[in-house]
Amino acid sequence: MLIFFHFLTIFDHSMKRHQIILDILAREKHVEVVDLCEQLNVSAVTIRKDLRLLEEKGLLFRTHGGASLENPYINERAVGEKEKISVEEKKGIAQTASTLIDENDSIMIASGTTVQALAKFIEPKKKLTVITSSLHVVLHLIHNKDIQILQLGGYVRHSSASVIGNYAVQILDNISCSKFFLGVDGIDLEYGLSTSSLEEAQLNKKMLGAAQKIIVLADSSKFGKKSFAKICNLDQIDEIITDSGIAPNMVKNLENKGIKVSVCN
Repeated sequence: MLIFFHFLTIFDHSMKRHQIILDILAREKHVEVVDLCEQLNVSAVTIRKDLRLLEEKGLLFRTHGGASLENPYINERAVGEKEKISVEEKKGIAQTASTLIDENDSIMIASGTTVQALAKFIEPKKKLTVITSSLHVVLHLIHNKDIQILQLGGYVRHSSASVIGNYAVQILDNISCSKFFLGVDGIDLEYGLSTSSLEEAQLNKKMLGAAQKIIVLADSSKFGKKSFAKICNLDQIDEIITDSGIAPNMVKNLENKGIKVSVCN
């Protein structure tokens, strides 16, 4: 009888832990094993077992070192479809990013709908040089005579309306700029930054080396996710601009890695 009651006690504790984990996930969208251990005062072995059981029930997705409420693996979507997602959040992020552009600046803009939104808010202080792989960014800026545009050349990737390939990479051997505004498909604390295209990831890596400061523009849905092609580790970026939907714990973890996190309201 004592053994039976002991079993019931363990089962009851497990059920309470599971509910707490799900409550935290509902609030923060993504959790880390180390943080759950600290909050629930149990071992990492216990938390991983809990996460495995909850995943088997279809209540969460396990990630490297944690768990997510949404599938952490991203499938490629066309730019037209992405433009309809998190519209207001991307607008706020873009407006904030535009304030970082200085007088007579030289910047680089990658592809993606969030950095594409940045182009709509650019008002150059005197002259501005923009290097970009995005056709949409060029179309937004081309009528402003104070902006000198260097459109990277190469094969056009239809899903993102941007160029990829060796021609674009080679041009960057002879270029240096102050800031690189990068859009991504996923931001994972362990895996780093990623995108759905291997060739785009390779171009982004080259762009990283041509800029003095790396600024990532990403709405809060991108955190705790990873895509097919890794761009870089988190220690290679300087700042992330995102919206208020980001979990406070994620902000804390990023800042502990030395990354400035700017949150738009």
